[in-house]
Amino acid sequence: MKELIILALIGALIGWMTNVIAIKLMFRPIEPIGLKGTRWVIQGLIPKRKKEIAKTIGDVIRDELISMETIVDKVIEDMDKKQIVDMIKGKVISVASEKMPSLIPSMFKGLILQNVEAIIDENGEAMVIELGEKLSHRAIEAIDISQMVEDQINGYDFEKIEEIVLKIAKTELKHIEILGGVIGFFIGILQGVIVLYML
Repeated sequence: MKELIILALIGALIGWMTNVIAIKLMFRPIEPIGLKGTRWVIQGLIPKRKKEIAKTIGDVIRDELISMETIVDKVIEDMDKKQIVDMIKGKVISVASEKMPSLIPSMFKGLILQNVEAIIDENGEAMVIELGEKLSHRAIEAIDISQMVEDQINGYDFEKIEEIVLKIAKTELKHIEILGGVIGFFIGILQGVIVLYML
């Protein structure tokens, strides 16, 4: 029985240590290290594939989570069109008042300005929507969310990426380590039973 417990504990230790090392090797070493006398190079999985990972994350965010079209549609939807029309109207009236020749009698100036106001009141919201849609198409063509995310991730110092991943997945990684120990424990018991009682 004593031998069985020792084998189980050794199995648990091996299982736990294997998972701890596997998790560490996801991140370390950051820079490739060549093994002397061989062509083998050791590098952490994530630093080795950082560019591929950055591209994949960028593509997933663009395709699955949020697209430029969604952002622009939300901005247009949330725009206070009346406020924008009032701003445009105020600016147009102000500029028209300043630039109108002094030869025009003030009565006619007033009528012209009233007509301009009426035109803006009548067509302003439609113009704002049309302008918003035109600008949105340009923004969609000009801005690549996937590339922005990819560049941002590639621009991070790797220690920063490691810190973020570990912060997010700390509990899950700890569970993986413990699970390695539990599985190793039961494998140790199984091996012990086979070695001690069946051979």
